[in-house]
Amino acid sequence: MSKWLAPGLAALVIVAFTVWRIVLTQQTPVVVVYVSHDQVFSEPILKDFENDTGIKVRAIYDTEETRSAGAMNRLIAEKNNPQADVYWANEPIRAEVLRQQGIATPYVSPNAHGIPASFKDPNRYWTGFAARARVLIVNKNAGAKPDSVLAYASPQWRGKTVIANPLFGTTTAEIAALFVLWGDERARVFMAGLKANGTKLSPSNGDSADLVANGEFAFSLVDSDDVVSRMRQHLPIELVYPDQGEGGLGCFLVPNAALLIAGAPHNDHGKRLIDYLISEQTEAKLARSDAAQIPLHSNVEGPPELRPIDKVKTMQVNYAEIATKLQAIQPWVKRWVESAS
Repeated sequence: MSKWLAPGLAALVIVAFTVWRIVLTQQTPVVVVYVSHDQVFSEPILKDFENDTGIKVRAIYDTEETRSAGAMNRLIAEKNNPQADVYWANEPIRAEVLRQQGIATPYVSPNAHGIPASFKDPNRYWTGFAARARVLIVNKNAGAKPDSVLAYASPQWRGKTVIANPLFGTTTAEIAALFVLWGDERARVFMAGLKANGTKLSPSNGDSADLVANGEFAFSLVDSDDVVSRMRQHLPIELVYPDQGEGGLGCFLVPNAALLIAGAPHNDHGKRLIDYLISEQTEAKLARSDAAQIPLHSNVEGPPELRPIDKVKTMQVNYAEIATKLQAIQPWVKRWVESAS
């Protein structure tokens, strides 16, 4: 009899263990987030959220090749069957696209208090936090120092400049911002001048920064964190905030943005994650890390290499208008890139 009892008990234990695991999994609170911010910087924040709240985070990260667009396109494809609860965008433009397409739902976090209104959707669909500034990285051996994005079209800098492909990332957003602020005609003239002046297109802001740092080009328009990382490596570069003079546009500021997905499977946990992301605590962590993000809460200390936002002249923009313009000009920008390559 004992010959058959031992296998039976073993099978019973296996079944019981399997059931226990299923029950445990079902009881564990979960939140699903799609992330466009660099995984190396966003993942530690999400791990801290797990540890602090006990909510398991399932994160889907954009790749380098699809940054800013991959997660957005996935959310659009899943509109009628939402899989995510939260979108952590590395800029608000594509968060706006999702709002316009009915993929976001309104949510105002109590931690949004203290963040300037210009970095929050007035209809409460997304909240900005932890920004980057679009600045010029300039090689110290370049001689003269550019002080405006208009330098790209100046004969003085012919063949000496580089910019990230404007079909992707924050460069796309800033080009769309220029189209909004200047109007289509002037913006197209500027882009034609940039091409005629022999500006090189690079795959990313990081590549552009490296080309300037090693002396192949005089300057490039990049994100402030790209400059800070190379300053910390003691490379021969400096940071210039563009268009700061009287009548200047100012530099384009690009905050992260958090939004709640309409029909989110774990709505309440999604709200808790958004509360965590836009908190002063998270802004402080992103400022202290190599991400070198600029806090939007005025009482949070930023990276020592960068000015606080109240010390920088910034573009006065409406991110909703930029999102609409970005979608409208994409075919034109694609043709521009093809002709410039």
